Amino acid sequence: MPQLDPELVDADAVGAGLDALDTPPDTAQRPSLARRIAWAVLPPVAFLVLVVTVWQALWAAAIWPEYQLPAPLKVWDELSEQFATGAALSIIWTSVSRAVFGFLIAIVVATPLGLLVAKVRVVRSAIGPFLSGLQSLPSVAWVPAAVLWFGVKPTALYTVLLLGSVPSIANGLVAGIDQIPPILPRVGKVLGAGRLAASWHILLPAALPGYLAGLKQGWAFSWRSLMAAEIIAVSPLLGKGLGAYLDDGRALADMPTVIAAIVLILLVGVGIELLVFRPIERAVLRTRGLSGGT
Repeated sequence: MPQLDPELVDADAVGAGLDALDTPPDTAQRPSLARRIAWAVLPPVAFLVLVVTVWQALWAAAIWPEYQLPAPLKVWDELSEQFATGAALSIIWTSVSRAVFGFLIAIVVATPLGLLVAKVRVVRSAIGPFLSGLQSLPSVAWVPAAVLWFGVKPTALYTVLLLGSVPSIANGLVAGIDQIPPILPRVGKVLGAGRLAASWHILLPAALPGYLAGLKQGWAFSWRSLMAAEIIAVSPLLGKGLGAYLDDGRALADMPTVIAAIVLILLVGVGIELLVFRPIERAVLRTRGLSGGT
């Protein structure tokens, strides 16, 4: 039997080891689906049980009067009634449909804006500081101006939503592009890619983790902006969203309604995170062989 050269064996072993390091983790090495679901579901449920238990204990201790801290069962009855009559689904749909539509418009506006700011030095010098300033400006500050500009109409709500989300999405894309190795755009240029082709095939895929972080933050800002607008700009012409439902509880001094509205707003935010952004984020990280994708 012929003997192999030890140097060749070592070289092959080193090459195999380097290939293994570059290869994303095999799905067979990942935890089972049941175990991943358990890890995703059980800790939040346990935390929720703890919160309700503490809430019930504080109510039983009567530290605050009933109109300030109702029993958890009172809030549950309010939520049950709203779902039984179908009002809850209508209220949630009104707000979620507005938020999704406005967020999609924000992506269309913010993506080319972020590319422009990231790649054109003059534009970055002129607009970059204002994008950061707008991102830190509380979106509720735009509500009075939007109402005066457009009246109590859906246009005012979408204006506040866009002003709250576009800066975050654009800044996330800029941050992602700034972290791209300089050799990638040079390779694209050498291969003859134009500005549009390089942006679509090189910059956006390479900047995807930062861009995704900007999208997550942009959604959070758009959702908060919409809630602020719905609370302040209340009109029968706008229908009843979650913000208007929350304002009804305030106007009637009905604390169970107020807490029920807060619970629904929180559930929508958590649901969008768990059902939309987290799977996308894990898939993106997994394709890059990063631990966050496991």
